[in-house]
Amino acid sequence: MRTHTCNELHHSHIGETATLIGWVNSNRDHGGVAFIDLRDREGLTQCVFRPEENSEAAELAKALRSEDMIQVTGVVEERPEIDGKSTINPDMATGTIEISASELKIINKSEVLPFQLDKELSNEDLRMKYRFLDLRRERMTRNLRLRHRITQSTRNFLDSDGFCEVETPILSKSTPEGARDFLVPSRMQPGSFYALPQAPQQYKQLLMCGGIEKYFQIARCFRDEDLRADRQPEFTQIDVEASFVTPDDMHALIEGLLGKVFKDTLNVDIPTKFDRITHEEAMNTYGSDKPDRRFGYHLTELSDELKDCEFRVFSGAIANGGVVKAINAKGFAGASQGQIEKLTQTAIEAGSKGLAYIQARDEDRSTWRSPFVKRMTDEEVEALREKLNIEPGDLILFGAGEWESVCEVLGRIRLCCADLQNILEDNTELNFLWVTEFPLLGYDEEEGKWNAVHHPFTRPIAEDEAKLIAGTTAELEDESQRYAGLRAQAYDVVLNGYELGGGSIRIHEADLQSAMFSALGVTEEEKESMFGHILDAFKFGAPPHGGIALGLDRLAMLVCGESSIREVIAFPKNNKGMDIMSSSPSPVDDLQLRDLRIKSTVKDKPVQVES
Repeated sequence: MRTHTCNELHHSHIGETATLIGWVNSNRDHGGVAFIDLRDREGLTQCVFRPEENSEAAELAKALRSEDMIQVTGVVEERPEIDGKSTINPDMATGTIEISASELKIINKSEVLPFQLDKELSNEDLRMKYRFLDLRRERMTRNLRLRHRITQSTRNFLDSDGFCEVETPILSKSTPEGARDFLVPSRMQPGSFYALPQAPQQYKQLLMCGGIEKYFQIARCFRDEDLRADRQPEFTQIDVEASFVTPDDMHALIEGLLGKVFKDTLNVDIPTKFDRITHEEAMNTYGSDKPDRRFGYHLTELSDELKDCEFRVFSGAIANGGVVKAINAKGFAGASQGQIEKLTQTAIEAGSKGLAYIQARDEDRSTWRSPFVKRMTDEEVEALREKLNIEPGDLILFGAGEWESVCEVLGRIRLCCADLQNILEDNTELNFLWVTEFPLLGYDEEEGKWNAVHHPFTRPIAEDEAKLIAGTTAELEDESQRYAGLRAQAYDVVLNGYELGGGSIRIHEADLQSAMFSALGVTEEEKESMFGHILDAFKFGAPPHGGIALGLDRLAMLVCGESSIREVIAFPKNNKGMDIMSSSPSPVDDLQLRDLRIKSTVKDKPVQVES
């Protein structure tokens, strides 16, 4: 239907006859001559309809509206000079030529658009309803093509290193691995259900037990959880697993993979080796296990300096075994009351009761604005001044309490300060980082139980293996100390404050895996019913193995320079888990439910009858 795309014709094609097909991007009438910019996914070409060439086509062209689908045939001509001025458009790849149209065929007419495609739209639900139109935007087309380039680069890189792409089941077994499962009823096994995979975790480990050695998959994953900001119920990950590897091996593999991805997509060279810090160091310094290191504002420990402070929020927290930390937001003492309230609200939402601060307006402490600084001794003030490098114009923000909570609160405050000050505006740095040695288990005070920080198959570091096994039978008065301090052979790769992916060396012995399940409160009966298959596999010479999963949606978002993963997914759900375009999810008829031996208990909403 075409001889060229709308971005293909150039000066060398002048004199040739070409046929193009695409959408009407714009239509301008100049003295009876119609100028139409024709668009396909590759770009634009100007088509000129002159009455002397084809009066019928010229007349028809005047009535065309945006997004009409048309086919144009004509001769490629150099753009002319008019009144001594060039009509060349340097902003178009085809800006030196135009098509002098001799034929016009209307393929399909477009109705009036619900929104203009050349303008940004704040109503996201409207965009989602007409996603097939939204995808025609140049930005959206570019995003999807870059996403494709990421997956192609990934496949090429891993294939060259001997990895084998294997599809794992979508219909699998429901096991507790974190979030709630999406369940699929079985018609052939009434009363039984499949689960959609939250990740191919067990299958890829079973592939290692099967001797595949090097596996990868562009894997679809599903989690039925309440959608926080920028989450999707279905998502895609680059899933990788390999036998006989160490953490260093996996780090080198992913550094090489990401290097190829960024080179192939953005023609950018990234470091061949990423910095590494432990989880404890990341939390202590940045207040986050996925720190953005493109700016400072490091957390500083002040417990020794403030343990005797008259301000009881500080000294009381330290006396109770907690800590006091602070960050120095350099040059932000002039923060408005509204900005201070924003920072305070951020602290409260992160779990703090409030936010203590000092606005160091000048050198002398008498000029400092703070709700508590007058209750501090000169020695304490001077200790703060020295340790935090306080200068006129600085804003000091404090956190006091339990170590992890203080780190998390100040980590949020740190990011909020950077946002309020526009510190990262126009910043193009790509700051990659490995965070290692995560806690193996975390204690849930409300439920009184231990949970896996990553997942139940993560291997503890060698010196902590015996402690894990001993903890399953130890008699302790304080349950919160049973597995405290155990570290995992786990690692996350981070870019600019976003977790690109996480992985670990896995447990491959049945007895150690059984001990891990026991630590998580899994009974012997549950071990057999839910995990018997993988425990059995570990009894038949399972090889040491490890892996990682990279979030493809998040990676594509960062490559494309977007702020939401919805901008790099063709047909995303909204924040209520709905596909507005296709009205999904939707009710099904009773016959379908009867075949599945299921009956809905949801009651119809009563109809309001007007009096």
